[in-house]
Amino acid sequence: MPQPVGWDLSASLAVAALVLGYLLGSIPFGLILTRFAGLGDIRSIGSGNIGATNVLRTGNKKLAAATLIGDALKGTVAVLLAGHFWGPEAALLAGLGAFLGHIFSVWLRFKGGKGVATYLGVLIGLAWPMALLFAAVWIAVAYIARYSSLAALVASVLVPIVLLATGDIPKGGLFAVLAVILILKHSTNIRRLLGGTESRIGQKG
Repeated sequence: MPQPVGWDLSASLAVAALVLGYLLGSIPFGLILTRFAGLGDIRSIGSGNIGATNVLRTGNKKLAAATLIGDALKGTVAVLLAGHFWGPEAALLAGLGAFLGHIFSVWLRFKGGKGVATYLGVLIGLAWPMALLFAAVWIAVAYIARYSSLAALVASVLVPIVLLATGDIPKGGLFAVLAVILILKHSTNIRRLLGGTESRIGQKG
């Protein structure tokens, strides 16, 4: 059975965990890597997003993979650091902070990505078996439908449902919140999916 989280973290440590997560999450790997590669500002192509899916539209698969890894790892590192020094409740707050940092990066005037890779990274740090479930669902939906956004939405919604169903209320609650935010960030993708105009995986432009 999942171990209950004791919500007795002091206010100062709670803020510290959120800030730690936010600062790590705010690192815009997609923008940094594409600029170092001489590809300019990734926000000027495709969807304008800084995430791996849009980086893939440059045609550079290695750069897209590096972006995916970087955006995921910043969530994982935030969770593991906060959990190691301050405990499990701090890890949850750091995960929330990392996710929000990626979406509302202080370095990009509080704009950023849509949060899928960082969601996965936080999940790896907090509940790695659920990360395997997320990956399996994402791969299955992406393979069948060829839509990255649809795969991410289905996987991100399924995770908190499974966590809550198995009695892991703190983590289930956190990922339910992250899933709602992720859905809101994908509102334009949802409209395009419904209209049949959403870009497929590997499609440029």
